[in-house]
Amino acid sequence: MEIPFSKVDCSGNELKYVQEVLESGWLTSATKCLQLETCFADKVGSKYSLAVNSATSALHLALEAIGLGTGDKVFVPTMTFTASAEVIRYMGAVPVFLDIEYGSCLVSAAILENAIVQHSDIKAMILVHFGGQAAEMDEIIAICKKHSIKLIEDAAHAFPSRYGNRMVGSFGDVTCFSFYANKPMTTGEGGMLVTNDESIYERAKAMRFHGINRDIWDRFTVNREHWEYDVVAPGFKYNMSDVSAAIGLAQLERVDEFREGRQRCAEFYYTHLSHLRGIELPLYRGMFEDHSWHLFWIVLNNIFPMDRNTFIKRLNAMGIGTSLHYKPLHRMTYYRERYNLSPDNYPNAERHWCCAVSLPIYHTLNVDQLIYIVDAIQKMSQE
Repeated sequence: MEIPFSKVDCSGNELKYVQEVLESGWLTSATKCLQLETCFADKVGSKYSLAVNSATSALHLALEAIGLGTGDKVFVPTMTFTASAEVIRYMGAVPVFLDIEYGSCLVSAAILENAIVQHSDIKAMILVHFGGQAAEMDEIIAICKKHSIKLIEDAAHAFPSRYGNRMVGSFGDVTCFSFYANKPMTTGEGGMLVTNDESIYERAKAMRFHGINRDIWDRFTVNREHWEYDVVAPGFKYNMSDVSAAIGLAQLERVDEFREGRQRCAEFYYTHLSHLRGIELPLYRGMFEDHSWHLFWIVLNNIFPMDRNTFIKRLNAMGIGTSLHYKPLHRMTYYRERYNLSPDNYPNAERHWCCAVSLPIYHTLNVDQLIYIVDAIQKMSQE
C-alpha cells in the first residue's frame, strides 16, 4: 500500500473556475482574487483580506505595515518553519526565540509572560498556531495589550480553526494564512493577510504591489486614465494571480469537508494509538471541531523499542509517508551562530523535535489506509 504524507484533492470546481480565468484573458490579480478575498474575510470574520503569493509574503507585509524597524525585537517560537523568523530579518529586526509548551507546541501565556520579564523592550510577537490548534488567545491578547506588543498571528496551519466561538483570523492586529499545497486549503502557492485595522490594510495593500496606490484591475476597469497612479513607497511583488485564486475559491467551498475528514483521521489515531506505551500523542484543548488538524504527530519516548530514524525508515519501506515538524530554529546554523543560541534554553522544543514524527492526515485517507498505518505502528511498538 502506498500512502503519501499529504495529498491534494482538486475534484471540485477547480477546473471550472480556472477555465473561466483562462477564457477571460486576464490571468493576473482581478475578479477571482477580489472574490476570494471577500469570501475568505466572511469566513473568518475579519473586515479586510488581501490575497498574496505566500504566507511568507503576508508575514513580511504585516511586519512592514505595523512599522517594525531596524533593531526592533520580535518574539517568535523556535518550533516553527523558518519563514516565521526570516521575515523579521527582512526588516533588519531581531528575532527573540521562545520555547514552547510540550505536547501542544504552542507558546503559552505563561511562556510569554516569563519572556517579557527578560525582554521588556519587545515591539511585536509572531504567534504560531501550531499544527492547527489555536493558542490561548484571550490571555495572550491581554498580555500583548498590557505591554503594547503588536500581535501578528502566523496561522499557516490554522484554517479553518476556532478559539472559543471565534475563528482564527478575527483576533490579533494581523493574521497570516498559508495556502501551500499540503494545507487544508490550497492555491498551490499562496496566502492571505487578514486584519480589522484599516490603516494596516491600506498599507499592506499598497506594498503588496510595488507600493503603487492603485490595483492593476482598478487601473484598467474604472472610468479614468489607466496610466495615472502613484508610487507611495518602495513596495514588493506579492500579489496572487487569478489562476491561483480560482483554485482557492473551489477549495474554500469545500474547506469544512476537508477539515472534517482530517478530524476523522485524528480521532482514529487517538483511538488506536493512545494505549501504546512508548508513544505520546498531541495535547489538544477544547473540542476536536475547533482544530484544523493540519498536522498529527507522535513522539517516541525512551521506552519505544527503536530510534526515530529506524522507525521512519521502516514506515517508508512499507509505503507510509512521514515528515518532521520541525527541527527548531535555534538549531539552524544561521540563527544559532548569529544569536549564540543554546539548546539548553529550549528544553520543550528539544524534547519534541528529537523524537517526533508527523503522520499522514488528509480527508481522502480511508479506513483501510488508517488501519494499515496504525497496525504498522502497533507492531513496531511491541517488538
